[in-house]
This record gives sequence, C-alpha cells and structure tokens, in this order.
Amino acid sequence: MTKRNLLILCILYTITAGFVPGSNGYYDSFLTAPSTSKVLRFFPNPATTVINFEFDKSVESTSVIAIYSFYGKKMGEQRLSNKKVRFILDDNYTRGLYVFQLRDQTGRLIESGKFQVSK
Repeated sequence: MTKRNLLILCILYTITAGFVPGSNGYYDSFLTAPSTSKVLRFFPNPATTVINFEFDKSVESTSVIAIYSFYGKKMGEQRLSNKKVRFILDDNYTRGLYVFQLRDQTGRLIESGKFQVSK
C-alpha cells in the first residue's frame, strides 16, 4: 500500500469513525446528559444595566443568589422570593467578568456560573 493510499484511508476513517448506521447521522462523542441546571437562564450576557436570572421550579424560595466580582468581592445578594431575580448593575459594576452562586438555606452551593458586564 502506498503512502498516498494510507493517508486517504486515514482521512476516510477519521471522517466516518463517528458515523453510526441507523442513527440520524454523525454521532457526537461530546454529547452530555440532559442538563440538571437550576439556573435556567441569565440574560442579557454581556450585561450593561441589569442582569436577570430565571430558576427551575424545584429551587426553594429560601435559596440565595449572590454576585461576586472576579476578584472575589461580594457585589450583591438576593433571596429567591419567586423564580425570577433582577440585579440592577449600578456604577460599582465595572466592565469585566462576574461570578454568580446559587446557595440553599444551609449555604451549600447548588450552582455557579459567570457573566460579563460591558459598560
């Protein structure tokens, strides 16, 4: 077998290795299990004046969401009175990355994530 034919076979194998006959096409080996996220969405991202959070209905109203600057300074905190929370981004929120943490009433971390502020 020539080097050229071997190269062609390697390329074909690479392209078709993930194809599973009888499926809907190409099998993505990076598929993950369905998300069990408690923070359904946060928007807009990047934020300028406000950031909104929407939560799964299973999140208890005693839970707390807090926002921290990328340097670790606590910027704000709110208890979940309903399944939507809005933070007003005042002048203390400068351009950069921020981290949010959702914690239950005992302080156990439920979920965290990050968003960007662009002012």
